[in-house]
Amino acid sequence: MRGQPTILHLDMDAFYASVEQAAKPSLRGKPVIVGGLGPRGVVATASYEARRFGVHSAMPMAQARRLCPNAAALVPRFGVYRAISETVMGLLAELSPLIEPLSLDEAFVDLAAGGTAATAEDALATGERLRERIRVTTGLTGSVGLAGSKMLAKIASERAKPDGLVLIRPGTERELLVPLPVRTLPGVGPATAEALRRAGIHTIGETVRAGEAELLRLLGKAHGASVYAMANGVDERPVVADRDTKSVSVEDTFDADVTDRARIRFEVARLADRCVARLRAAGRSGRTVVLKVRRYDFTTLTRSETLRGPTDDPAVVREAAGRLLEGVDTTEGVRLLGVGVSGLADFTQEDLFAQSVQAVRGSHIGPAAQEVPVVAPEPSPEGRSEPSPARSWLPGVDVAHERYGPGWVQGSGLGRVTVRFERPDTPPGRVRTFAVDDPELARGDSLPLVAAQPCPSSGEAS
Repeated sequence: MRGQPTILHLDMDAFYASVEQAAKPSLRGKPVIVGGLGPRGVVATASYEARRFGVHSAMPMAQARRLCPNAAALVPRFGVYRAISETVMGLLAELSPLIEPLSLDEAFVDLAAGGTAATAEDALATGERLRERIRVTTGLTGSVGLAGSKMLAKIASERAKPDGLVLIRPGTERELLVPLPVRTLPGVGPATAEALRRAGIHTIGETVRAGEAELLRLLGKAHGASVYAMANGVDERPVVADRDTKSVSVEDTFDADVTDRARIRFEVARLADRCVARLRAAGRSGRTVVLKVRRYDFTTLTRSETLRGPTDDPAVVREAAGRLLEGVDTTEGVRLLGVGVSGLADFTQEDLFAQSVQAVRGSHIGPAAQEVPVVAPEPSPEGRSEPSPARSWLPGVDVAHERYGPGWVQGSGLGRVTVRFERPDTPPGRVRTFAVDDPELARGDSLPLVAAQPCPSSGEAS
């Protein structure tokens, strides 16, 4: 615990939805829901306008659309979100070398390590400058929490939402924590909360009053001691710059249960290729191949095979995933498939035996084991890959028309696609409808959310 509030937590406000509103002038101030649009899609993010209707992340998209039927429901554009995230993380890097990203839109920063804050007043000024720089650079807003520990900084940023800053001064922690629910504490998930609820413990204050001995009895020695310390406002976790990835995986959820064995083999091989592509992009290799199968009745099976050495060869991973699939009964239907690689390393040690088996068997796991051109679109929030936007014109994707310029898809059906032509720096644009195979309409590039302009340096006053 620190004597000064020099740990900063940044959480971008309704990030995906805010990006879409900034990119699409006609959606500003209106409810927007971003997520998977299929029958089993889930909400990734909802704008604050949609949240007023009860829409929230992880909710089934079908339920969200019932609650807020007038909302614009859009597919995620993860490439755009990643690019903006890199810009924001770059601004954080100017404050300190110690940054702990938690996701595309959230991170901890150790201001003391960067020498940008030694007192509460310094931290407050730094936080305000950061918020202004994010606004000028991206056109978006972020909420900032400042405190002497990671737990309290995150609580502060939650209290600051949306578009605010909250600083928790040392000495005020316990008073702040007393009325909050136990789920506020790091490490207290549904199972722990339920164990505490059965003992009559609902708030952090009640957790403290129960005493450490009681928590040790309820939760075990290590977990009970950790929860008791956190409840008392004690959090010694440092900001960790390098959060080493332990595995790489991809998965698809299908709109309808898949029973055809050849199709399942094809999907497993395709997932293996996508997983290896992500593995190579990270400059890693892996030794253990993992297959995940969620069956028609929601039971989930995982199978794994450890190779003789780490690899990033797609043929080896496909072969291993295919062998694992042979031991899984899929006759009654599969709703989700996933392929992952763990035991990561920075080098490869090819499993020549696996490669030779692949060469001999050839079609061991079906036609997909051969080189098949596969379009690998961005995964939706529940891990499902949407169809290629260039073929199905999914709502929200960027397009360009030879005569009308850049725009985005509002909807499609019955052989027609409706496009709104506007840019981030224009008023709401006009809507036009085309045939889905209009030769003048093509997939477009995303445009910058704000015009290039000078940004105040981190040393200037906001």
